[in-house]
Amino acid sequence: MRLRKGSWLGTLCLAPFTLGALGAAKSTDTLETRALHLDWMDDQTSPSVDFYRHANGGWQAQNPIPPEYARWGTFEALRVHTEEVVRGILEQAAAAPHPEPGSVEQKIGDFFASGMDETAVDATGVTPLAPELARIAAVASGEDLQSAIARLQLIGVDAAFSFGEMQDYADSDQVIGAAFQGGLGLPDRRYYLDDDLAGIRTEYLAHVTRMLGLLGASADDAAAGAAAVLSLETRLAKASLSRAALRDPHATYHLMDRKDLAQLTPSFSWERFFADVGRPDITRINVGTPAFFQALEEDLGAVSLADWKSYLRWHLAAAYAPYLSRPFQDESFHLRTVLTGVTQLRPRWQRVLEAEDDALGFAVGKKYVEEVFPPSAKASAVALLHGIRGALRDDLATLSWMSEGTRAAAQDKLAQMDERIGYPDTWRDYSGLVVDRGPWAVNVLRGRAFEARRELDKIDRPVDRSEWQMTPQTVNAYYDPSMNDINFPAAILQPPFFDPDAPAAVNHGAIGFVMGHEMTHGFDDQGAQFDGRGNLRDWWTAEDLTRFHALTACIADQFSGYSVDGVHLDGALVKGEAAADLGGWTLAYRAFHTDPEAVAAPTLAGLTPDQQFFLAGAHIWASNVRPEEARLRATTDPHPPPLYRVNGTVANMPEFQTAFQVPAGSPMVNANRCHIW
Repeated sequence: MRLRKGSWLGTLCLAPFTLGALGAAKSTDTLETRALHLDWMDDQTSPSVDFYRHANGGWQAQNPIPPEYARWGTFEALRVHTEEVVRGILEQAAAAPHPEPGSVEQKIGDFFASGMDETAVDATGVTPLAPELARIAAVASGEDLQSAIARLQLIGVDAAFSFGEMQDYADSDQVIGAAFQGGLGLPDRRYYLDDDLAGIRTEYLAHVTRMLGLLGASADDAAAGAAAVLSLETRLAKASLSRAALRDPHATYHLMDRKDLAQLTPSFSWERFFADVGRPDITRINVGTPAFFQALEEDLGAVSLADWKSYLRWHLAAAYAPYLSRPFQDESFHLRTVLTGVTQLRPRWQRVLEAEDDALGFAVGKKYVEEVFPPSAKASAVALLHGIRGALRDDLATLSWMSEGTRAAAQDKLAQMDERIGYPDTWRDYSGLVVDRGPWAVNVLRGRAFEARRELDKIDRPVDRSEWQMTPQTVNAYYDPSMNDINFPAAILQPPFFDPDAPAAVNHGAIGFVMGHEMTHGFDDQGAQFDGRGNLRDWWTAEDLTRFHALTACIADQFSGYSVDGVHLDGALVKGEAAADLGGWTLAYRAFHTDPEAVAAPTLAGLTPDQQFFLAGAHIWASNVRPEEARLRATTDPHPPPLYRVNGTVANMPEFQTAFQVPAGSPMVNANRCHIW
């Protein structure tokens, strides 16, 4: 129920290890050349024609996508390695003979054991959801419907809309309640509205029909219920903002008190809703998408209770099907096959681990850190991060398009930016969460209810600036504009992203790219609207803002010209991430060239230090993607596809052209280079 934006990136960790799926050295066996991943390269493809394939063509040929994945790349390979480590921790906890009741060891062990008991999960069928289904069946009025929506949201079901907590954009030291558009079963509004996605809608209708049938509906009732679900969700989709529009924080910030809320949705009682979610004291919230709630107001009166009940049953089933008996799991997976092309479920232990990360992630993370992330690892990562930060500080001091007033504010924001490496200083408390070896779905439900309550309890209270949004075992990183902090979990501090023994060029090109990317988010199309404390505030001069928008428009125009399997990228959607890629790689390059190790960096395997730098950055995006997944991401993901994160970025960097002696007019050199940092 947390409604704060983050920035996805990729993987890194610190203890060296062998990943068979990532390949071995091509010509030598030295530690330094192993870090170059020479066998990932395709020497038959010129870096002047397609640098991504030049760097990763060998890896792509050696690494077909496993049937249980929609995409297979360095991220996924490192996630599996990390999951294997966590699996060992959980198996040991589950096998402990007499753990202290209520202890972390008991909870993480019992959760894992309940999920791994497939026989028991199949035997219970849909029984764990019986109380929730009974509540929906008892809905007999509009008031009952509203209470049912609130109840589902308390157990992690996105019914009708999304409600949770967020930092107040105007006062970043305060948490407020927030309501946003939501309630869709397909990934994006476009799946309901675009003609070229009609085939997926047909598959979706059949899928919902089968799922309602598994809940016990007759064939006719299931078909009618599915038609009602699709009709209602289409209404919600039409009222929803696009993903690109949602990137504008000014467009999604509308503080409303109870009087305003009553005028917005006269037939939906927010007073009752706040009471139903256990916070009757709430007096104001941010309504992120008012037009959506105006449409929802109409839907509450125009759509029959019977159809609403079908909708609620469906969303309950969809949210919990992966944790129920095999028929529910298989039907849930079928929709994923339609959307992403995946043909096989991941092993059960991985699915259980994913659910446990949601329910007890920081309890597991503490054990993970103790096992794999020593203080020396953190210190090495911090040192490299400080180099990147210094490069941005120097850059801000000299940018020609930024006036002195804006420059001073930008430098102040960078100075206030908090950096967090590895794990939180204070570990999350799970003492109020009950876990046992009963039905797995019940443990999942308890975990979601515990998290929903934890989030709701924050509303109208001071912000905890020490809190993390990602667990240490997450292979990812993020920048939070409301916190003005950059976060690098322990699991993203591993090869091929970071290795203290690798050449400086490789570490700067890989994890340096990641660090610079996240840092640059503080000054992208979203981050630039927040000040150093995380408040939504206009700290740019009008002239500087105009120049900045022109620079990011160059990125949007460039990436709008790219397509994936016939689907054009939305430049307005991806420009923030694409700009951060350009800024991140540029900053990492400058940091490398101010690092004392760069002066003495040797040529290795015929590759100059600058060539090593760019190859390392390209290597972290090595991947193969199924066509269905590629189209899905092109429609919904604010990040460009890996191919364009590499080729689209280096085409704007004269440093790359020099490093590989790329001639003018090459596909890897933009005629009109975009330049921001």
